[in-house]
Amino acid sequence: MKLPVIRQLSQFIADNDQDYIIETIEVLENLTEVPSLKDEELDVIGELISNMYGALEVQKLVKEGATQKEALNNFMQRVLGSIDK
Repeated sequence: MKLPVIRQLSQFIADNDQDYIIETIEVLENLTEVPSLKDEELDVIGELISNMYGALEVQKLVKEGATQKEALNNFMQRVLGSIDK
């Protein structure tokens, strides 16, 4: 996951609507079913999907009252904490 990408996507959600991101995730998930995709291509699609889910989570925290900076920090701490376990 890349924090700058999550920040950008989170701002996009704030400026527009999360439905755009949700629909994009659905399209990307559907693309992973193409049998001729190479592992590198699947990795890129997976990274994009992960960043989009991260942005949705950050935006959820913002709606619950956190600042964007707090939400980003909280989310990344949870991600890093789950990796350490």
